This record gives sequence, C-alpha cells and structure tokens, in this order.
Amino acid sequence: MTEEDAAGSVRFYGPREVRAALDYEGCIGAVRAAMAALSADGKPQPLRNIVEIDPGKLFGLMPGTLTAPHGFGAKVLSVFADPAQPGRSAHRGVVVLFDRASGRVSCIAEAGEVTEIRTAAASAVATDVLARQDARTLAIFGCGAQAASHVRALVRVRRLETILIWGRSVERAGLFAQLMAREVGITVRAVAEAREAAAQADIICTVTGSRTPVLLGEWVQPGTHVNAVGSSHAGPVEIDNALVLASRYIVDSRRSAIAAAAEFLLAKEAGLIDDGHIVAEIGEVLLGRIPGRTSPQQITVYKSLGHIVQDLAAVSYLHARAGSGN
Repeated sequence: MTEEDAAGSVRFYGPREVRAALDYEGCIGAVRAAMAALSADGKPQPLRNIVEIDPGKLFGLMPGTLTAPHGFGAKVLSVFADPAQPGRSAHRGVVVLFDRASGRVSCIAEAGEVTEIRTAAASAVATDVLARQDARTLAIFGCGAQAASHVRALVRVRRLETILIWGRSVERAGLFAQLMAREVGITVRAVAEAREAAAQADIICTVTGSRTPVLLGEWVQPGTHVNAVGSSHAGPVEIDNALVLASRYIVDSRRSAIAAAAEFLLAKEAGLIDDGHIVAEIGEVLLGRIPGRTSPQQITVYKSLGHIVQDLAAVSYLHARAGSGN
C-alpha cells in the first residue's frame, strides 16, 4: 500500500467497536472538556437541522467543530420510533470526524452507540457539578437504551445506594430494574407511580419520548437535581412549566436551548419566563464563571439537547484509544 493509499483509508467503528472503545469514564472526561471549551470559545456553532420525514420519523444533521487543534465534523442520523424493539437505540446513522490540519476524514463511527453513551456522559458531567454531594437516590423515568446508559454513567459520579425505575409499563420497568441491579450491584427497583419515584429521589433523569410531561414540579423535592434528556427538539415535553419555573435552569448551549428546548419554549410562550431564565451553560459552570447549585435546598435542572461537540469529542477519544490499543 502506498503512502497515499494509507492516507486515504478511513477507519469505521461499528456498534460493537464503539461499545468496546468508548468507556464511560473516558467519555465523561471527553464531554466535560468539550463543554468547557464550547463555552470558553464563545463562537456560535451551527444549529442542528431536523426534518420530519413522517410522524415519529426524523432526519437530522448536526455539523460543528471542536476547538483547535482538534477536528470538526458532523452527525447524520435518523430517529425513528421502533416500539417493536424495546431497548434498542432509536438513533441510526454516523458521526464523521475530520482532521483539522489535513481536512481528511479521520474516522466514521456508528451514531446510535455514540449518542447513547455521550448523552449519558453529558448528564453525568452535569450531575457531578449540580447535584448535592450527599445525593444517594436516583430515579430514572424511562426504561429504554438511554435509561440503561444513564444508570451506567451516573453511578460513576455519585455513591448511589438506590435507583428507582418508572415506566409506563410496570412489567417492563420491573424487568429492566432486575437487569440493571445485576449489572451495577446496588438496589434497583421499579416504582409504579411517577410521583412516588420523584418524591424519594435526590437525582432524577427523564429519558422518555413523551410528548406530554411525565415529571411535575409539585412532585420534586427541594434539593433535587433533574436531568431533562428525552426531548431533543421543539415538540416533546417531559417536564412541566412549574418545574421549569421553580428551577435553577442550566443548559448545554444557550443558542440551542432558545431555539429548541421544548419545555423552556412552552414556559416562555406562557409568559412565565424569558430568555434570562437560562442561568448558564454547563460549560460556564465547569469553568467557574457562573455557580451551579447555590444552596442545598435549590432545585437544579440541566436541559440536555445534545450538542455536536459531545459527539465529536467522544469519537475523537474512541479513535485515539482504539489506535493506541488501550
């Protein structure tokens, strides 16, 4: 093989290779650095472009760049509801990472597994800086692929003693709780009522595809941290106006949230808040520019839309790790 042929070859990471190389600890570190760099850089990134193919079937394009000397690229994917295959990621597509110096494609990675892991890693980063240090009970609203990845990620940032699982199907939530208990080695149990799960939790993650709120502000106890994850575009709403209004509201990207954070937009349309309700980007908290939690009794919300820098940082990390053989 000539030097030109070798330079033209592109490494592809399929689902199995992504799972093998993209460990949670490393991905959490990569996402933490990327979000801090995003806020430090201050340059606007392109907004994601989402096209509805049919009801419940979306096509998305997310271009962007990491800060120098790191690369740039895009995620191209479909998000199709697939109720016949519970637990399978709804995200299907690829993340393409380019080399900044040469402009060549560095690698391509399957988007479903990258999205699954990096999204949970982003919630772990937010939880680490926003949840109380003594938080011991986690509630997960949902029991699909993102629920599993969030359990795996959040046990790495807090010494959890109990994990509560709520889902619309009590039977499915129960089976999921059994599987996760065996995997993480702590108490995981299904809870029939969402209100009950919220009342007992120090940390709550909503990872559903619900179009109407599954978590109400009146259920959330003082001092709770909430990661609102399941709605990634204007439309689906997982938390109600009361919770948005009552919280110290922090986002991954201000520009993205103002354009597409469904729960924020709904409360804004109702005249309850304005853009100033967004206290900070998570990167600003990581940089120490704006405080996160300011009291033990405060309710904090991290609105996770997902950002291309998370995908690119995750793929850059897995590419480097796979290449080093670690």
